[in-house]
Amino acid sequence: MLQIIAETPFANQLRLTESYDWVIAILLLSCFLYVFMLSSLHRGINIKRFLMQDITDASNVVITWVIVSFAYCLSVAALISQYVPTVPRFLSLPEVLGLQFNKFGFTFLCLILFYMGKAALSYLFYQSVGFSRRWNSFCFTATRFYFVLSLIIMGLCIGHYYFPIDKSEALVYYILFFGIVFIFKVLFYIFHKNHILPNEWYYKFLYICTLQFIPIMALWKMLFF
Repeated sequence: MLQIIAETPFANQLRLTESYDWVIAILLLSCFLYVFMLSSLHRGINIKRFLMQDITDASNVVITWVIVSFAYCLSVAALISQYVPTVPRFLSLPEVLGLQFNKFGFTFLCLILFYMGKAALSYLFYQSVGFSRRWNSFCFTATRFYFVLSLIIMGLCIGHYYFPIDKSEALVYYILFFGIVFIFKVLFYIFHKNHILPNEWYYKFLYICTLQFIPIMALWKMLFF
């Protein structure tokens, strides 16, 4: 018996639409944290007043810094986690209640440990150079910087996951964006009116090299190599 198979240029293909509900959940959590922070910790002030606030009028400086840092790590992890090539085997194998680390979890964990370590080293640096009196001022100023940056990154997350962009091409622009942000942050810290860095130029140089540039290189290697 002969079988006749007709070849056509069309083929039935199963297309799976990737769900990005987890991105919305992360952004909503970050927004909830900011609403709680502004309404409860800062007595209901708006974003403009929060950014323009003087350090003498600020309250709950350290708690605010922790909340902004947490939301910032969430948003950055959501944006760059899909570019991370792999999750280390020692993290991907163990399961707790049926859950295990994915790329987002690994990236978020790295960012949290990175900024916790960086904060601890920065505090030790301020103590060692006799500039501990400006530590609260440093936390206050850095919080405002990362608050604005996290809002920008949340917008980038929406564009990245919900608009038709070439994600491989977008990576180049993200790297350029974070490079510009790094340079701006260094200048922001150096020339800010609150004088959050030591006055001596060699302490400024030491801080930028050991607590800004080198840690970023270590984080890059940890995530992408």
